[in-house]
Order: sequence, then C-alpha cells, then structure tokens
Amino acid sequence: MKIFVFGTRGFPHIQGGVEKHCESLYSMLTDQFDITVFRRKPYLDQTGNNNSAITFIDLPSTRIKGFEAFFHSFLCALYCIVKRPDMIHIHNIGPGMFIPLLKLFGLKIVLTYHSPNYEHDKWGFFSKNILRLSESLSTVFADRIIFVNQTRKEMFGQRIQNKSVVIPNGVSVVRKSDNIRYLTSLGLVSGKYILSVGRITQEKGFDYLIDAFIESHLIDYKLVIVGGSDHKTGYSDHLDSKIRNYPDIIMTGYLEGENLRQIYSHAALFVLPSYNEGFPLVLLEAMSYQLPILASDISANRLVNLDETAYFEVGNVTDLTRHIKMVLSTGRKTILYDLSSYSWENVARQTASVYRSIPK
Repeated sequence: MKIFVFGTRGFPHIQGGVEKHCESLYSMLTDQFDITVFRRKPYLDQTGNNNSAITFIDLPSTRIKGFEAFFHSFLCALYCIVKRPDMIHIHNIGPGMFIPLLKLFGLKIVLTYHSPNYEHDKWGFFSKNILRLSESLSTVFADRIIFVNQTRKEMFGQRIQNKSVVIPNGVSVVRKSDNIRYLTSLGLVSGKYILSVGRITQEKGFDYLIDAFIESHLIDYKLVIVGGSDHKTGYSDHLDSKIRNYPDIIMTGYLEGENLRQIYSHAALFVLPSYNEGFPLVLLEAMSYQLPILASDISANRLVNLDETAYFEVGNVTDLTRHIKMVLSTGRKTILYDLSSYSWENVARQTASVYRSIPK
C-alpha cells in the first residue's frame, strides 16, 4: 500500500510535536507500507534524509504565517491527485481543508486531528474561522479520523464516531545521560534548574512561567526554556525583554539529540504551563525521564493522569509559584510513571489497522 503524508513541516531535525509524531510513527511503518512524506523546503537548510526507507518529496513553501501551511498543502494535494497513492494521511485540520478536493478525485483519506488550532491566540478572527471551516470539512469528508485526544473526539458526539478512533501520542524508551558538558556550557548545575520545553508561541504560556519563577525568589535554581520560534513574533520579543535582566533564566532555542537528553536528564523539575495542547509529547518525554512534573490543569494535560498535586491553575502566576516552591522544597527525586500505554509500537500497530480498515 502506497501512502502519501502531508501536514507536517518534515523531519528529521525540525521542531514541532507533529514533526516528532510523524518521524516516530512512519519510521515504524516502513516494513508494512510504502511511505512518502511531503516536506517544506524552507525548513530543510540543515536537514538531510537519514531514513532511506521513507521517500521524501520536498516542495516549495513560505514562512509567511497563515499562508505557509495552506500553500504547501495545496501543492501536496495537486501532487496526490496526479500520482494517486492508495492512501493519503493528512495531519491536522488546516491541511485538511483540501480533503473534499481529494475525495472528488476518488482518493482515500486518513486525518489525524492533533489540536484545535483555532484556539491558539496567534490567529486572528479571519484565520480562526477558516480553521473552523477546515475542521468541519476535514472531519465530514475524511474516510477515517485519528484523534490523539479522547476529550476532543467526544466533543463531536455521534456524528463521526463510526469512522473515528483515539490513538494517543507515544514516547520512546530513553536512557538518561551522565554527561554534563552541555549543561556546563550554559552555566547549569545538575539538579539545580527548572525545565520547560516547547515551541515559542503564546499558547505555551512561557510568559507566566517566567513571572512565577521570578516571584519564587529561588536563589539556587535557574529556569531553562528549550524551544525555538518559527517566525519572529511580538511574543518572542516579549519573552526576550522579560528575561533581559535575569541571567538565571536561559532560553536555549531548539535542541535535539544529546544536548536535549542532557537537559532532560539533569533537571530538578519539569513545568508545562500551556493554555492549549492536543496531546503533549513533551509531557510524555518528561515522564520518560522520571522527572517531577507540574502541568497546567487543561484537559489535554489531565489525560496522562498525574497526581492531583501536579496540576496548577492555567495562567495563574500565584498558583504556579506556590506549586514550584512546594515541589522543590522536598528535594530532588525521580518518579516512575506507567508509560506502557504510550509506546510508538502501539501507535504504529493501531495506525496500520486504521489504514487496512478502509475498503479499497
């Protein structure tokens, strides 16, 4: 079965939850399917093809916010119409706006619904309504829908239940790093910093995490925020200005590989302050490193069933400050989480079943 994939910027070495999801998933499906992934050329400056079992098609795109995904997805849709693969797997509702066009040409479509993008503050009124329209079109016309979030699936009621399934994100088995070379280069001490990871966008809540860290008056600890911004934005400038006079707050930019492994391995506490998530991969990553965790009390974060004391009120600086002090006062510790339900092997097996469930 030949499967074409779009809705991701691409991989490897490209930041993003959907990008990590696709890299982990499709690497495990190449022994069963012929996988072709469309990538966006502007993101491939430092990227090569290190997975010879996956075919990559690199198409032009732009980094213009609000137009980038639309333009690239349109080109992908045209390519699919010409080449006619057995199946097309589209990631997220924005690119899903082209599903009706693809169905018009008799193509089979699987949609993975990662998150309701129209809830993100970065989009204006017009863009949010376009995304809502895309949600309606993509969910109505897709042959099968994969939700990563049970709560989101339930919001659609019975309308699409007969063709939808919930398959949460996965996490890889990790081995902690004893190396501290990268930490040392940042002026960090093992066990003496708070960690947060994510793309630098408003919905991630890094601004009020910074405020909570400052209000905590932690003498021996630093705050490390790992993640980059796809576009220069007012929000990224705002964060830069907030930390300018606070040398104990470090923003590393996007990390991967050994440097990211070191950062996770030696943190004292992981904090996820997001206002909005689909199913947070970084939360699973932090759990795999056995870190104490604090997470905002949004529905997506509650899907992993952390202890109730691990949740704080989203957007509430005072509540987050209190939780940070409470966790750090108990000293550094490791926590064993049950991640048996979140293996990429399970995700791949269930996704393969979805593909095979669609009549030819």
